[in-house]
Amino acid sequence: MIPTEADLTEAVYRAAGAAVSDLFREFPEHDFYYCALVTPGEAFGPSLSAWSSQALATAAGGSATEADMLRWSYADSPFCTYGERHLAPIRSLFDARPQVFELPDDEAEAEFELRLRAMVAAMARLDAEGLFGHGEQRLSIVAVVEVPGDDAENAARASALNPPTAAATYVAANSPTTPLRNPR
Repeated sequence: MIPTEADLTEAVYRAAGAAVSDLFREFPEHDFYYCALVTPGEAFGPSLSAWSSQALATAAGGSATEADMLRWSYADSPFCTYGERHLAPIRSLFDARPQVFELPDDEAEAEFELRLRAMVAAMARLDAEGLFGHGEQRLSIVAVVEVPGDDAENAARASALNPPTAAATYVAANSPTTPLRNPR
């Protein structure tokens, strides 16, 4: 049987919740400001990436320019693909659905959107349960579902998933008019 959108949402919710919980538990001294489920243009099952202020400071080596380049780069994060033991097993559910690039354009777009909706719904549910914090703490982290290279849509998803204060810096950095953007 082909997994439904609800099946994908539930699987992502459970796997991402476990992965993010492990991350926060394993690195309690880190102040995480970015937590992303990342999927390529085929909308395969997601991977987790995250950044903390401490990891960014270490990676940037004191360079403000380097920090600006790295701040939202899922691929350059030392936490990129963290929690694969939770997320890798759910990819078979995504593989069991029609493959985006094997479908006619209109069906491909619908399948792509279904997969992203499932990921966004899972992140929203985790947020509603307080995984990303409450009150002031929640305002310090942006939770997002990202498709590399799709900055405007990533910003729109971040705006929908987060309180405005939490999303503001991420949205500004992913605006098509932002002069300094990470080309990676």
